[in-house]
Amino acid sequence: MQPRNPFPLFPSESLRLISYCPICNTHYNPLTAQILEERDDAHLIHIECRKCGSSIVGLVLTGGLGVSSVSLVTDLTGAEVLRFRRSEGIDSDDVLAAHEALFQTETDFLADLNRLS
Repeated sequence: MQPRNPFPLFPSESLRLISYCPICNTHYNPLTAQILEERDDAHLIHIECRKCGSSIVGLVLTGGLGVSSVSLVTDLTGAEVLRFRRSEGIDSDDVLAAHEALFQTETDFLADLNRLS
């Protein structure tokens, strides 16, 4: 008899791929992983390190060829990841506007930031 999988949405191997903090090497408690989105065999997850406070966002894919994942270190919360995930992308005009704003005086820059918010 196989042991019960405590993570029914993932094969246990999936969470083992993302099992420790890349910043401080502390092992994550897999029960704290937030599943932000899931589609077919793909899961977007967010895990925050209890020791250093850094987070990772990971995409775990399961399929006929096994389990794979890709993740990145972030300071975003799970809610912020979803907000940016659902927002529209930026275009070249946005990049140019940011560049111009960075070269304005501090007062003008802060006024532009407040206007964009």
